[in-house]
Amino acid sequence: MTPNPTRAGRREWTALTVLMLPLLLVSMDVSVLYFAIPEISADLDPSGTQQLWIFDIYGFVLAGLLMTMGAVGDRFGRRRLLLLGAAAFGAASLLAAYAHTAETLIAARAILGIGGATLMPSTMALVRTMFTDPSQRAKAIGLWSGVMTAGIALGSVLSGVLVEHFWWGSVFLVNLPAMALLLVLGPLLLPESRNPSPGRFDLLSVPLSMAAVLPVVYGLKELPSEGWNVRYIVSITVGLLFAALFVHRQRTAASPMIPPALFRGHGFTPALVLNTLSAFGMMGSAYFTTQYLQSVLGKSALEAALWSLLPSVLIGVAAPVAAQLVQRGVERAYVVTAGFGTAAAGYGLLALSGTDSLWLVLAACGVLAAGIVVVMSQLTDLALSSAPVERAGSASSLLETGTEFGGAMGMAALGSIGTALYRHGMPSDAPEPARETLGGALAVAAELPGRAGDALALAAREAFTDGMRGASVAAALLLLGAAGLAALGLRHIRVRPQVDTENAGQADRLSPSGV
Repeated sequence: MTPNPTRAGRREWTALTVLMLPLLLVSMDVSVLYFAIPEISADLDPSGTQQLWIFDIYGFVLAGLLMTMGAVGDRFGRRRLLLLGAAAFGAASLLAAYAHTAETLIAARAILGIGGATLMPSTMALVRTMFTDPSQRAKAIGLWSGVMTAGIALGSVLSGVLVEHFWWGSVFLVNLPAMALLLVLGPLLLPESRNPSPGRFDLLSVPLSMAAVLPVVYGLKELPSEGWNVRYIVSITVGLLFAALFVHRQRTAASPMIPPALFRGHGFTPALVLNTLSAFGMMGSAYFTTQYLQSVLGKSALEAALWSLLPSVLIGVAAPVAAQLVQRGVERAYVVTAGFGTAAAGYGLLALSGTDSLWLVLAACGVLAAGIVVVMSQLTDLALSSAPVERAGSASSLLETGTEFGGAMGMAALGSIGTALYRHGMPSDAPEPARETLGGALAVAAELPGRAGDALALAAREAFTDGMRGASVAAALLLLGAAGLAALGLRHIRVRPQVDTENAGQADRLSPSGV
């Protein structure tokens, strides 16, 4: 007989609050430089290439190391890895805040990416091991998903507020109190957990995983702005070849980093695929809405960031409501399908927007975000419940890696559709820079006299909005297809509870008994 899972008490819920700190900061660091980069440019005088690396190195290192760090946590202890990552993240934040050269800031951002790669799968894996009761775990993962999604929006707002009142280094120093609190309270509140029989660590899988992830993410992120450049196509192709080698290594190694048995968990593979599609929808919209608020509606950067907080209100409601529905007997397949349908409706609203549709766009973003958070919270719970607990770190890292891939694909695919429609909608006699991007068109329009400049700016805003509408239709169709996949792929999935025998005597650890 499978024993009843131990219900979490005040200690575990307090520990969850502590875990939210690094998660919030790691997700915020994705967008925290949005408003700081002008002051950084004035102070450090980076070249164009260095400025791009200041922005991108964090996300690239984070994506490349997620699978490695998930496997490391399973072997050497998730709490230990979390605390080491917190120390590295804090030290790198201090280095970044007081960087005197662009090279130092790039190095600090790279170390932040390493720290972030340890923190994200560790927090999710610890949630899995602390909350063994399915209903409590669903609530905890709902909170986890909401905090991660909200952190991206909060990062840009916090950046604007801090830069307005302090110097640019303050956007990094804000990390220090939270990391210090984690280092103090973590050993007191968080349980240690690891795989009791991990086998040897497969060192060859580390470079293979990075060679698979980094070129693909790089190529996908650059496509929207640069178009179908041969360099980016080659980058994606090389990454996919290394991905094939990585998969072959996992199938043949005696002790693989990502064991193939993980995918035999009832529900894990559908959850991973559908979660990647949900990330496609989430990040694809961000490419347009930030430009729409600033370049179409003419909001300042800080105004745009503050307005973008409004849709986050629905995020805090969506995941708990979804968890309650599942606990009351509604099939998870129906909830996930409804989440995808809601997100598709959000894109449908976005497809109705014009060049002066602030409230419609905000409503669309809110509906879209609510649907995506419902999907991601439920799929995360399904994936982690399906995976053996001794592989919680690896399972978490795969979900996060899928999120990175999905987000990059969303920006690449929808950005490319929007760019193509923008160029098609611009007057054929418009200057070349104006035909490339909305930003280029507004810069050219500002130099033209009187009505000529106004006419070009109006045409560019209308063309951009047309591109956003077209991409929204494509995204809505994709999410409706994902809803169909969810309805078919999840309808017969039932996750059976696992026995808690890992490191016997501690209620926060479950056995490697499989599913």
